[in-house]
Amino acid sequence: MYISYDYYRVFYFVAKYKNISQAAKVLLSNQPNVTRTIKSLENALGCKLFVRSSHGVSLTYEGERLFEHVQIAFDHLESGEEEIALNKTLQRGVVSIGATEIALHCLLLPVLQQFKKLYPNVKINITNQSTPQATNAVKNGLLDFALVTTPSTKSTTLKEKIIKEIKEIAVCSSAYKELLHSTVTLEQLSSYPIISLGPETMTYKRFASFFNERGCPFTPSIEASTTDQIILMLKADLGVSFIPEEMIKQIDGIHQIKLSEELPLRHICLVKRKDHTLSIAAKKIEEMIFQSS
Repeated sequence: MYISYDYYRVFYFVAKYKNISQAAKVLLSNQPNVTRTIKSLENALGCKLFVRSSHGVSLTYEGERLFEHVQIAFDHLESGEEEIALNKTLQRGVVSIGATEIALHCLLLPVLQQFKKLYPNVKINITNQSTPQATNAVKNGLLDFALVTTPSTKSTTLKEKIIKEIKEIAVCSSAYKELLHSTVTLEQLSSYPIISLGPETMTYKRFASFFNERGCPFTPSIEASTTDQIILMLKADLGVSFIPEEMIKQIDGIHQIKLSEELPLRHICLVKRKDHTLSIAAKKIEEMIFQSS
């Protein structure tokens, strides 16, 4: 059975106010039109919904049962309208973002700091993931978008936009001061204990390829789960590693090693689904990310 939404809308307000004239005012209509609509609805349902009295109208048994359902529907609609209105003004909303550690430190954190000052009521969920993990999460609809570091995992269902160029450098603590006073070759560096992310990461594969192409072994003595762990291990004098140049400015006690070989540049990319429309809050963060680059 198809019955016009407008019929139920008129029924809802007449039942709510128990007065046809008052309902007509709320509906910006007139009493004859409201009465005609109620009769059309009663004919379509095959039962009487209201009983008229000198004080207005009251619901029949069938009308009360119908109103129980219609009221729930209209409450949900009003809640939806209110939520959309709040989302439009960024007074509410939820944004889920995946980010590699490099993307988090070198791009996302300053953007989020600015965003939260402007829109404190928007909830942001951040997951710290590797590039393949974040890409798969976006593909499966678990994230609005992700900020990942190259090399990234390509997919026909995703679109990727380069946001920022990242230059990585070799680093160590003062415990390896002999590496800080002259230019060091990759072969020389490979004889020192190297701290790296695990072999399942794109970072590990990238450096393994870089070393192997130059005839040097890449055999890390320590494999860490996160870049933050690498930094702690560097400070503990456990070896040498590679981190983005701009991160070294934030870390005391870690120094750049001048390599004779130039490390390849990396990029931070924003990845999102081609068939997914971002919420107003997610679009705003995306816009601020583009502006920051």
